[in-house]
Amino acid sequence: MKSPGASLREWPYPRFIAHRGAGRLTPENTIAALRTGWQHGYRMFEFDTRLTADGKVVLLHDETLERTTDGVGPLATRSWDEVSRLDAGYWHSASMAGERVPDLDQAADWLLGCGGLANIEIKPCRGREVEAGVAVALAATRCWAGVEPPPLLSSFSVETLAAARQTAPDLPRGLLFGRPPADCVAQAVALDCVALHVDWRFADAALLRAAHAAGLRLLCYTVNDPAEAMRLREIGLDGLITDSVDRIAALD
Repeated sequence: MKSPGASLREWPYPRFIAHRGAGRLTPENTIAALRTGWQHGYRMFEFDTRLTADGKVVLLHDETLERTTDGVGPLATRSWDEVSRLDAGYWHSASMAGERVPDLDQAADWLLGCGGLANIEIKPCRGREVEAGVAVALAATRCWAGVEPPPLLSSFSVETLAAARQTAPDLPRGLLFGRPPADCVAQAVALDCVALHVDWRFADAALLRAAHAAGLRLLCYTVNDPAEAMRLREIGLDGLITDSVDRIAALD
């Protein structure tokens, strides 16, 4: 456990991070979204991961398939073979029809091919918290073997992050909160996280000081107003996650 006043670890990641790839301009959590964020100057990408019925790590935000694919029902009841054939782009626009749900291997291949960085959010289905943490940590270790910097793993689930830590202790982790509780820094420190991630509305100078004093970086999501993004940058936030890749420049 870090002691008060612990020194900050080296931070190899850009300050500005594209949310779900570029999840408004293109279908979220797809290779098209990553490509679009890259075209707007972003070099790090937050995306969501879940497990199929047969344990494949895929990029998807919701527990169910209806909102972002032409599939129906819970993802956890579908095999990777079924999910890989779904259309994840038709709902967004005609030009995106046929875009597929990628697995983590495909996302890693694309990112490594262009030098992009990853913030992999682990979203476990209820009852699969440990399984999800283990599966994502193993897949990330394999996909990014020998690569620096490694992907940053994040989750709202303490159980999931603990499982990821046990499986791949060298992969950096961030603990997510909406409204951060009073002990949010202590919780992140207890998990040996490198970062604390909070809703941008609760990211302020006081929380930044507390995080830094404990040796943590402070990231916020999902800030889409350019003026707010610049204000948070000016107070020193270490990472800002945004949908507005076309309105907020990816500054250092």
